[in-house]
Amino acid sequence: MALSTKPYKGARDFYPEDKRFQKFLFEKWREIVESYGYEEYDAPILEPLEIYLAKTGDEIVKEQTYVFEDRGKRKVVIRPEMTPSVSRLVAGKRQELSYPLRWYSIPNLWRYERPQRGRLREHWQLNVDIFGVQSSDAEIELISLIDDIFKSFGADESMYEIRVNNRALTNYILNDYLKLSKKSQHNVLKLIDRMHKMERNTFITKLDECLTSKEKEKGFAEKLLVILSSKDISKLSEDIKKHSSYKELNDLLKRLKRSGTERVIFDPTLMRGFDYYTGIVFEAYDLDPNNNRSMMGGGRYDGLVGLFGVEPVPTVGFGWGDVTLYNFLQIHHLLPTLSTETDVYVAQIGNTSEAVNGLAKKLRDSGIKVAIDYTGKKIGDQLKSASKKGVDKVMIIGENEVRTQKYKLKTLSSGKEEELSINDVIKALQ
Repeated sequence: MALSTKPYKGARDFYPEDKRFQKFLFEKWREIVESYGYEEYDAPILEPLEIYLAKTGDEIVKEQTYVFEDRGKRKVVIRPEMTPSVSRLVAGKRQELSYPLRWYSIPNLWRYERPQRGRLREHWQLNVDIFGVQSSDAEIELISLIDDIFKSFGADESMYEIRVNNRALTNYILNDYLKLSKKSQHNVLKLIDRMHKMERNTFITKLDECLTSKEKEKGFAEKLLVILSSKDISKLSEDIKKHSSYKELNDLLKRLKRSGTERVIFDPTLMRGFDYYTGIVFEAYDLDPNNNRSMMGGGRYDGLVGLFGVEPVPTVGFGWGDVTLYNFLQIHHLLPTLSTETDVYVAQIGNTSEAVNGLAKKLRDSGIKVAIDYTGKKIGDQLKSASKKGVDKVMIIGENEVRTQKYKLKTLSSGKEEELSINDVIKALQ
Protein backbone atom coordinates (compact mmCIF):
# COMPACT_ATOMS: atom_id res chain seq x y z
CA MET A 1 0.00 0.00 0.00
CA ALA A 2 1.41 3.36 -1.05
CA LEU A 3 1.91 6.01 1.62
CA SER A 4 -0.40 9.02 1.53
CA THR A 5 0.99 12.27 0.16
CA LYS A 6 -1.41 14.36 2.26
CA PRO A 7 -0.24 16.20 5.42
CA TYR A 8 -1.59 15.41 8.86
CA LYS A 9 -5.24 16.49 9.24
CA GLY A 10 -5.51 20.17 10.11
CA ALA A 11 -1.89 20.91 9.14
CA ARG A 12 -0.41 22.32 5.95
CA ASP A 13 2.45 21.63 3.59
CA PHE A 14 4.37 24.73 2.57
CA TYR A 15 5.59 24.63 -1.01
CA PRO A 16 8.01 27.46 -1.97
CA GLU A 17 5.18 29.78 -3.08
CA ASP A 18 3.39 29.18 0.25
CA LYS A 19 6.57 29.73 2.23
CA ARG A 20 7.16 32.92 0.24
CA PHE A 21 3.86 34.35 1.47
CA GLN A 22 4.57 33.23 5.04
CA LYS A 23 7.94 34.98 4.93
CA PHE A 24 6.28 38.14 3.60
CA LEU A 25 3.65 37.98 6.35
CA PHE A 26 6.17 37.46 9.14
CA GLU A 27 8.40 40.28 7.83
CA LYS A 28 5.43 42.66 7.75
CA TRP A 29 4.41 41.69 11.28
CA ARG A 30 7.98 42.21 12.50
CA GLU A 31 8.26 45.55 10.73
CA ILE A 32 5.17 46.99 12.46
CA VAL A 33 5.67 45.62 15.98
CA GLU A 34 9.35 46.52 16.02
CA SER A 35 8.42 50.08 15.01
CA TYR A 36 6.68 50.24 18.41
CA GLY A 37 9.81 49.01 20.23
CA TYR A 38 8.87 45.33 20.68
CA GLU A 39 11.59 42.67 20.86
CA GLU A 40 11.31 39.08 19.64
CA TYR A 41 11.52 36.07 22.00
CA ASP A 42 10.71 32.37 21.74
CA ALA A 43 10.15 29.37 24.00
CA PRO A 44 9.98 25.56 23.65
CA ILE A 45 7.07 24.08 21.71
CA LEU A 46 6.63 21.60 24.61
CA GLU A 47 5.49 22.84 28.02
CA PRO A 48 4.53 21.17 31.32
CA LEU A 49 0.79 20.51 31.35
CA GLU A 50 0.35 22.17 34.75
CA ILE A 51 0.97 25.70 33.44
CA TYR A 52 -2.15 25.32 31.28
CA LEU A 53 -4.19 23.62 33.98
CA ALA A 54 -3.52 26.57 36.30
CA LYS A 55 -5.50 29.23 34.47
CA THR A 56 -6.38 28.43 30.85
CA GLY A 57 -10.02 27.65 29.99
CA ASP A 58 -11.21 24.08 30.51
CA GLU A 59 -12.08 23.70 26.83
CA ILE A 60 -8.47 24.33 25.80
CA VAL A 61 -6.99 21.87 28.29
CA LYS A 62 -9.54 19.06 28.11
CA GLU A 63 -10.54 19.16 24.47
CA GLN A 64 -7.95 21.00 22.38
CA THR A 65 -4.46 20.13 23.62
CA TYR A 66 -2.05 17.50 22.37
CA VAL A 67 -1.04 15.95 25.70
CA PHE A 68 1.27 12.99 26.23
CA GLU A 69 3.56 11.46 28.83
CA ASP A 70 7.27 11.62 28.02
CA ARG A 71 9.81 8.92 28.88
CA GLY A 72 10.43 10.57 32.23
CA LYS A 73 6.72 10.09 33.11
CA ARG A 74 6.10 13.85 32.86
CA LYS A 75 2.82 15.16 31.41
CA VAL A 76 3.67 17.58 28.61
CA VAL A 77 1.62 19.53 26.09
CA ILE A 78 2.37 20.84 22.60
CA ARG A 79 1.66 24.52 23.18
CA PRO A 80 -1.85 25.56 22.03
CA GLU A 81 -1.14 29.25 22.80
CA MET A 82 1.79 31.39 23.95
CA THR A 83 0.50 33.37 26.93
CA PRO A 84 1.42 30.85 29.67
CA SER A 85 4.89 30.44 28.15
CA VAL A 86 5.66 34.16 28.01
CA SER A 87 4.33 34.57 31.55
CA ARG A 88 6.71 31.82 32.67
CA LEU A 89 9.62 33.57 30.95
CA VAL A 90 8.86 36.90 32.61
CA ALA A 91 8.39 35.25 36.01
CA GLY A 92 11.77 33.51 35.61
CA LYS A 93 13.58 36.87 35.49
CA ARG A 94 10.99 39.04 37.24
CA GLN A 95 13.52 41.21 39.09
CA GLU A 96 16.11 41.44 36.30
CA LEU A 97 13.90 42.77 33.51
CA SER A 98 13.40 46.44 32.65
CA TYR A 99 9.79 47.59 32.50
CA PRO A 100 7.74 48.37 30.55
CA LEU A 101 8.67 45.16 28.78
CA ARG A 102 7.63 44.89 25.12
CA TRP A 103 7.94 41.38 23.68
CA TYR A 104 6.59 39.57 20.62
CA SER A 105 6.88 36.13 19.02
CA ILE A 106 5.56 34.24 16.00
CA PRO A 107 5.25 30.69 17.38
CA ASN A 108 4.02 27.49 15.79
CA LEU A 109 0.93 26.36 17.76
CA TRP A 110 -1.22 23.21 17.86
CA ARG A 111 -4.82 22.64 18.93
CA TYR A 112 -6.75 19.42 18.57
CA GLU A 113 -10.02 20.66 17.09
CA ARG A 114 -12.20 20.20 14.03
CA PRO A 115 -10.48 21.89 11.09
CA GLN A 116 -12.63 24.54 9.40
CA ARG A 117 -12.25 27.82 7.54
CA GLY A 118 -9.96 30.10 9.51
CA ARG A 119 -9.15 27.43 12.09
CA LEU A 120 -6.66 24.60 11.67
CA ARG A 121 -4.96 22.27 14.13
CA GLU A 122 -1.57 23.77 13.33
CA HIS A 123 -1.01 27.47 12.77
CA TRP A 124 1.44 30.30 13.34
CA GLN A 125 0.45 33.29 15.43
CA LEU A 126 1.75 36.77 16.11
CA ASN A 127 1.83 37.26 19.89
CA VAL A 128 2.44 40.76 21.25
CA ASP A 129 2.59 41.56 24.98
CA ILE A 130 3.43 44.61 27.07
CA PHE A 131 4.33 44.05 30.73
CA GLY A 132 4.48 46.58 33.56
CA VAL A 133 1.88 49.18 32.52
CA GLN A 134 -1.11 49.47 34.87
CA SER A 135 -2.91 52.22 32.94
CA SER A 136 -4.98 51.84 29.77
CA ASP A 137 -2.06 53.34 27.83
CA ALA A 138 -1.04 49.70 27.25
CA GLU A 139 -4.39 48.79 25.65
CA ILE A 140 -4.35 51.95 23.54
CA GLU A 141 -0.86 51.14 22.25
CA LEU A 142 -1.76 47.58 21.27
CA ILE A 143 -5.08 48.49 19.63
CA SER A 144 -3.32 51.25 17.68
CA LEU A 145 -0.66 48.72 16.66
CA ILE A 146 -3.36 46.31 15.43
CA ASP A 147 -4.91 49.12 13.39
CA ASP A 148 -1.50 49.89 11.87
CA ILE A 149 -1.02 46.23 10.89
CA PHE A 150 -4.32 46.23 9.00
CA LYS A 151 -3.37 49.42 7.18
CA SER A 152 0.12 48.11 6.34
CA PHE A 153 -1.53 45.34 4.29
CA GLY A 154 -3.63 47.90 2.42
CA ALA A 155 -6.86 47.43 4.37
CA ASP A 156 -9.18 50.39 4.83
CA GLU A 157 -11.60 50.96 7.68
CA SER A 158 -14.61 49.69 5.72
CA MET A 159 -13.12 46.19 5.85
CA TYR A 160 -12.73 45.62 9.59
CA GLU A 161 -13.59 46.86 13.06
CA ILE A 162 -12.03 46.40 16.49
CA ARG A 163 -14.51 45.53 19.23
CA VAL A 164 -13.77 46.16 22.91
CA ASN A 165 -15.28 45.31 26.27
CA ASN A 166 -14.14 45.16 29.89
CA ARG A 167 -14.30 41.85 31.74
CA ALA A 168 -14.34 43.80 35.03
CA LEU A 169 -17.44 45.64 33.79
CA THR A 170 -19.13 42.37 32.82
CA ASN A 171 -18.28 40.89 36.23
CA TYR A 172 -19.73 43.98 37.93
CA ILE A 173 -22.95 43.73 35.91
CA LEU A 174 -23.44 40.04 36.74
CA ASN A 175 -22.29 40.15 40.37
CA ASP A 176 -23.26 43.58 41.74
CA TYR A 177 -25.82 44.99 39.33
CA LEU A 178 -27.85 41.81 38.68
CA LYS A 179 -26.61 39.98 41.80
CA LEU A 180 -26.48 36.56 40.15
CA SER A 181 -25.19 33.58 42.10
CA LYS A 182 -21.59 32.51 41.49
CA LYS A 183 -22.75 29.42 39.61
CA SER A 184 -25.10 31.46 37.43
CA GLN A 185 -22.35 34.00 36.70
CA HIS A 186 -19.96 31.27 35.58
CA ASN A 187 -22.54 29.64 33.31
CA VAL A 188 -23.74 32.95 31.86
CA LEU A 189 -20.19 34.07 31.04
CA LYS A 190 -19.50 30.83 29.17
CA LEU A 191 -22.81 31.14 27.33
CA ILE A 192 -22.24 34.74 26.25
CA ASP A 193 -18.84 33.74 24.89
CA ARG A 194 -20.64 31.34 22.50
CA MET A 195 -23.76 33.40 21.78
CA HIS A 196 -22.82 34.41 18.23
CA LYS A 197 -22.55 30.74 17.27
CA MET A 198 -26.26 30.12 17.96
CA GLU A 199 -29.67 31.49 17.03
CA ARG A 200 -31.05 34.23 19.26
CA ASN A 201 -33.98 32.07 20.44
CA THR A 202 -31.57 29.26 21.33
CA PHE A 203 -29.42 31.71 23.29
CA ILE A 204 -32.45 33.03 25.21
CA THR A 205 -33.52 29.48 26.07
CA LYS A 206 -30.04 28.55 27.28
CA LEU A 207 -29.74 31.81 29.23
CA ASP A 208 -32.95 30.92 31.05
CA GLU A 209 -31.44 27.52 31.90
CA CYS A 210 -28.40 29.23 33.48
CA LEU A 211 -30.51 31.11 36.05
CA THR A 212 -32.12 30.03 39.31
CA SER A 213 -35.91 30.25 39.70
CA LYS A 214 -35.57 33.46 41.80
CA GLU A 215 -33.29 35.05 39.21
CA LYS A 216 -35.85 34.27 36.53
CA GLU A 217 -38.68 35.75 38.61
CA LYS A 218 -36.79 39.03 39.01
CA GLY A 219 -36.42 39.38 35.24
CA PHE A 220 -32.64 39.18 35.19
CA ALA A 221 -32.63 37.53 31.75
CA GLU A 222 -34.55 40.44 30.21
CA LYS A 223 -32.28 43.02 31.88
CA LEU A 224 -29.18 41.22 30.66
CA LEU A 225 -30.51 40.96 27.10
CA VAL A 226 -31.01 44.73 27.02
CA ILE A 227 -27.40 45.27 28.12
CA LEU A 228 -26.02 42.75 25.62
CA SER A 229 -27.89 44.38 22.74
CA SER A 230 -26.43 47.83 23.51
CA LYS A 231 -24.04 49.19 20.88
CA ASP A 232 -23.57 52.57 22.55
CA ILE A 233 -21.75 52.54 25.88
CA SER A 234 -23.30 55.87 26.82
CA LYS A 235 -26.77 54.24 26.79
CA LEU A 236 -26.00 51.90 29.72
CA SER A 237 -27.86 52.60 32.98
CA GLU A 238 -26.62 55.30 35.36
CA ASP A 239 -25.89 52.68 38.04
CA ILE A 240 -23.51 50.87 35.70
CA LYS A 241 -21.85 54.14 34.65
CA LYS A 242 -20.79 54.78 38.24
CA HIS A 243 -18.44 51.80 38.27
CA SER A 244 -14.73 52.39 37.63
CA SER A 245 -14.60 49.74 34.89
CA TYR A 246 -17.21 51.68 32.88
CA LYS A 247 -15.17 54.87 33.21
CA GLU A 248 -12.00 53.03 32.16
CA LEU A 249 -13.65 51.59 29.04
CA ASN A 250 -15.41 54.81 28.09
CA ASP A 251 -12.15 56.75 28.43
CA LEU A 252 -10.35 54.13 26.29
CA LEU A 253 -12.88 54.48 23.47
CA LYS A 254 -12.68 58.28 23.49
CA ARG A 255 -8.87 58.34 23.52
CA LEU A 256 -8.65 55.88 20.63
CA LYS A 257 -11.00 57.99 18.52
CA ARG A 258 -8.95 61.11 19.27
CA SER A 259 -5.76 59.29 18.27
CA GLY A 260 -7.18 58.44 14.84
CA THR A 261 -8.15 54.80 15.45
CA GLU A 262 -11.70 55.10 14.13
CA ARG A 263 -12.97 51.54 13.74
CA VAL A 264 -13.30 50.78 17.45
CA ILE A 265 -16.71 49.97 18.92
CA PHE A 266 -18.15 48.86 22.27
CA ASP A 267 -19.36 45.24 22.28
CA PRO A 268 -20.84 44.03 25.61
CA THR A 269 -21.05 40.46 24.25
CA LEU A 270 -17.27 40.21 23.87
CA MET A 271 -15.93 37.87 26.56
CA ARG A 272 -12.74 36.20 25.27
CA GLY A 273 -12.92 32.60 26.44
CA PHE A 274 -9.77 32.40 28.55
CA ASP A 275 -10.23 32.58 32.32
CA TYR A 276 -7.12 34.69 32.86
CA TYR A 277 -8.45 37.97 31.40
CA THR A 278 -9.02 40.58 34.12
CA GLY A 279 -9.88 43.85 32.34
CA ILE A 280 -10.15 45.31 28.85
CA VAL A 281 -10.58 42.68 26.09
CA PHE A 282 -10.64 43.26 22.33
CA GLU A 283 -11.08 41.45 19.02
CA ALA A 284 -10.80 42.49 15.36
CA TYR A 285 -13.62 41.44 13.04
CA ASP A 286 -13.76 41.07 9.28
CA LEU A 287 -16.81 43.01 8.04
CA ASP A 288 -17.14 41.14 4.73
CA PRO A 289 -20.44 39.17 4.93
CA ASN A 290 -18.70 36.11 3.47
CA ASN A 291 -16.11 36.08 6.25
CA ASN A 292 -17.81 37.95 9.10
CA ARG A 293 -15.78 36.57 11.98
CA SER A 294 -13.21 37.35 14.62
CA MET A 295 -9.67 37.36 13.26
CA MET A 296 -7.63 38.00 16.40
CA GLY A 297 -8.05 38.98 20.02
CA GLY A 298 -6.48 39.77 23.34
CA GLY A 299 -6.77 41.79 26.50
CA ARG A 300 -5.45 42.46 29.99
CA TYR A 301 -4.29 39.54 32.14
CA ASP A 302 -2.67 41.01 35.23
CA GLY A 303 -2.54 37.84 37.31
CA LEU A 304 -0.88 35.20 35.17
CA VAL A 305 2.78 35.99 35.94
CA GLY A 306 1.96 35.76 39.66
CA LEU A 307 0.97 32.09 39.29
CA PHE A 308 4.68 31.28 39.05
CA GLY A 309 5.35 32.39 42.63
CA VAL A 310 6.47 35.98 42.01
CA GLU A 311 4.82 39.37 42.34
CA PRO A 312 2.17 39.83 39.62
CA VAL A 313 2.96 42.09 36.67
CA PRO A 314 0.22 44.10 34.89
CA THR A 315 0.06 42.75 31.35
CA VAL A 316 -1.82 43.29 28.09
CA GLY A 317 -1.37 41.11 25.03
CA PHE A 318 -2.94 39.69 21.90
CA GLY A 319 -2.62 36.81 19.43
CA TRP A 320 -3.25 36.98 15.67
CA GLY A 321 -3.24 33.79 13.61
CA ASP A 322 -1.79 33.52 10.12
CA VAL A 323 -4.81 31.61 8.75
CA THR A 324 -7.42 34.24 9.64
CA LEU A 325 -5.23 37.03 8.28
CA TYR A 326 -4.68 35.12 5.03
CA ASN A 327 -8.45 34.66 4.63
CA PHE A 328 -9.00 38.37 5.27
CA LEU A 329 -6.41 39.43 2.70
CA GLN A 330 -7.78 36.95 0.19
CA ILE A 331 -11.42 37.97 0.46
CA HIS A 332 -10.55 41.67 0.22
CA HIS A 333 -8.18 41.10 -2.74
CA LEU A 334 -5.17 42.29 -0.75
CA LEU A 335 -2.90 39.28 -1.30
CA PRO A 336 0.40 40.44 -2.78
CA THR A 337 1.93 39.05 -5.95
CA LEU A 338 5.25 37.64 -4.80
CA SER A 339 8.06 36.65 -7.15
CA THR A 340 10.79 34.11 -6.61
CA GLU A 341 13.81 35.11 -4.55
CA THR A 342 16.14 34.04 -7.42
CA ASP A 343 17.51 36.95 -9.45
CA VAL A 344 18.95 35.05 -12.40
CA TYR A 345 18.78 31.53 -13.83
CA VAL A 346 21.90 30.20 -15.55
CA ALA A 347 21.27 27.99 -18.57
CA GLN A 348 24.43 26.25 -19.70
CA ILE A 349 25.36 24.59 -22.99
CA GLY A 350 28.09 22.01 -23.34
CA ASN A 351 30.93 21.29 -20.94
CA THR A 352 30.91 24.61 -19.07
CA SER A 353 30.15 23.68 -15.44
CA GLU A 354 33.52 24.76 -14.06
CA ALA A 355 33.34 28.17 -15.73
CA VAL A 356 29.65 28.56 -14.80
CA ASN A 357 30.36 27.87 -11.13
CA GLY A 358 33.13 30.46 -11.12
CA LEU A 359 30.88 33.08 -12.73
CA ALA A 360 28.06 32.25 -10.34
CA LYS A 361 30.39 32.85 -7.41
CA LYS A 362 31.20 36.33 -8.73
CA LEU A 363 27.50 37.08 -9.04
CA ARG A 364 26.75 35.80 -5.53
CA ASP A 365 29.66 37.78 -4.10
CA SER A 366 27.92 40.85 -5.54
CA GLY A 367 24.70 40.01 -3.71
CA ILE A 368 22.90 38.40 -6.67
CA LYS A 369 20.90 35.20 -6.12
CA VAL A 370 21.76 32.59 -8.76
CA ALA A 371 20.24 29.24 -9.71
CA ILE A 372 22.16 27.00 -12.14
CA ASP A 373 20.57 24.43 -14.43
CA TYR A 374 22.73 21.26 -14.38
CA THR A 375 20.28 19.05 -16.30
CA GLY A 376 21.99 19.24 -19.69
CA LYS A 377 18.61 19.71 -21.39
CA LYS A 378 18.17 21.67 -24.61
CA ILE A 379 18.34 25.43 -24.15
CA GLY A 380 14.63 25.80 -24.89
CA ASP A 381 13.76 23.39 -22.08
CA GLN A 382 16.07 25.25 -19.68
CA LEU A 383 14.34 28.53 -20.55
CA LYS A 384 10.97 26.86 -19.87
CA SER A 385 12.25 25.72 -16.47
CA ALA A 386 13.29 29.28 -15.62
CA SER A 387 9.88 30.60 -16.67
CA LYS A 388 8.05 27.93 -14.65
CA LYS A 389 10.08 28.89 -11.58
CA GLY A 390 9.16 32.55 -12.10
CA VAL A 391 12.71 33.73 -12.87
CA ASP A 392 12.61 36.46 -15.53
CA LYS A 393 16.35 36.86 -16.14
CA VAL A 394 18.34 34.03 -17.75
CA MET A 395 22.08 34.05 -18.33
CA ILE A 396 23.01 31.73 -21.22
CA ILE A 397 26.55 30.33 -21.10
CA GLY A 398 28.05 28.04 -23.72
CA GLU A 399 31.61 27.28 -24.74
CA ASN A 400 31.65 30.29 -27.06
CA GLU A 401 30.56 32.63 -24.22
CA VAL A 402 33.25 31.21 -21.96
CA ARG A 403 35.87 31.83 -24.67
CA THR A 404 34.78 35.39 -25.53
CA GLN A 405 33.74 36.32 -21.96
CA LYS A 406 30.57 37.83 -23.40
CA TYR A 407 27.44 36.29 -21.90
CA LYS A 408 23.87 36.37 -23.15
CA LEU A 409 21.41 37.89 -20.66
CA LYS A 410 17.82 37.21 -21.71
CA THR A 411 14.69 38.83 -20.22
CA LEU A 412 11.91 36.28 -20.67
CA SER A 413 9.00 38.70 -20.21
CA SER A 414 10.13 40.96 -23.05
CA GLY A 415 12.27 38.60 -25.14
CA LYS A 416 15.13 41.12 -25.00
CA GLU A 417 18.62 39.57 -25.21
CA GLU A 418 21.97 41.31 -24.63
CA GLU A 419 25.61 40.24 -24.81
CA LEU A 420 27.44 41.56 -21.75
CA SER A 421 30.66 41.18 -19.81
CA ILE A 422 30.34 39.71 -16.34
CA ASN A 423 30.69 43.19 -14.79
CA ASP A 424 27.89 44.51 -17.00
CA VAL A 425 25.74 41.49 -16.09
CA ILE A 426 26.26 42.35 -12.43
CA LYS A 427 25.26 45.98 -13.04
CA ALA A 428 22.16 44.90 -14.96
CA LEU A 429 21.04 42.56 -12.16
CA GLN A 430 21.74 44.77 -9.16
